[in-house]
Amino acid sequence: MSTPQILLTNDDGIQSPGLWTAAKALSDLGFVNVVAPRDQFSGAGRSLPIYSDGLIEQREMEVKGKCWTVFAVGGTPAQAVLHAVLEIMPEKPVLAVSGINYGENLGTGITISGTVGAALEAAAFGVPALAISLETEREYHFSYSQEIDFSVAGYFAAYFGRLLVEKKLPEDVKVLKVDVPCDATIETPWEVTRLSRIIYYEPTPPERESWNQPGIPSYRIIGDPTKDRQDSDVYALRVKRVVSVTPLSLDMTSRIDLKDLEADLRRK
Repeated sequence: MSTPQILLTNDDGIQSPGLWTAAKALSDLGFVNVVAPRDQFSGAGRSLPIYSDGLIEQREMEVKGKCWTVFAVGGTPAQAVLHAVLEIMPEKPVLAVSGINYGENLGTGITISGTVGAALEAAAFGVPALAISLETEREYHFSYSQEIDFSVAGYFAAYFGRLLVEKKLPEDVKVLKVDVPCDATIETPWEVTRLSRIIYYEPTPPERESWNQPGIPSYRIIGDPTKDRQDSDVYALRVKRVVSVTPLSLDMTSRIDLKDLEADLRRK
């Protein structure tokens, strides 16, 4: 039997320590193909910008005492997945993992996340996908800080990665979004959750005196997690301090009776 092929990517870029913790953890499940953005691409969602150069650079990395050939892609996380499946990997992966991300991805704003975007792109190929993030302070979100310990998140990446390989999930579950508290241990419980509908990351305006100065919107964490639904990802992570596991679907159609809506829209 051939070794199962696993695709590993992220949105923080190929230099991220979180990526390499995941690589080590997943290596017991199969052959890990690391295909990640060459550059930092947090907040890229599932975007496929036409200005990406698409260059693919082979690099050599030492993982668990062995030399791995890995690939840095000039593009977004979703584009890294495309290049991996269409050009790099010898066969379709049995599992795609995106992460481990610096910072939690919670609530309905997850479509902004490049970590989630890469997992959704893999899911569109019919590949079971996992998007895994570790809660960190805001200051670390775009860093490659060595102060962050990804080892527990690595444990959960392998744990849920194995489940995705071994179990057949319901048809409408295409991605598992896993968010790990910063103080979690391998003994920390996990719960299946839904996306919170509270605003978790609030956009903030650029800090500049004139529109002629460069500047992009930023964000801050707001809201009171204790007032959220108790089955939400925000409540699980921020209040219960458990690992949040949210099933995601590619079908973004509202879960309503379509005929009822059509009748309402046609009613004069």
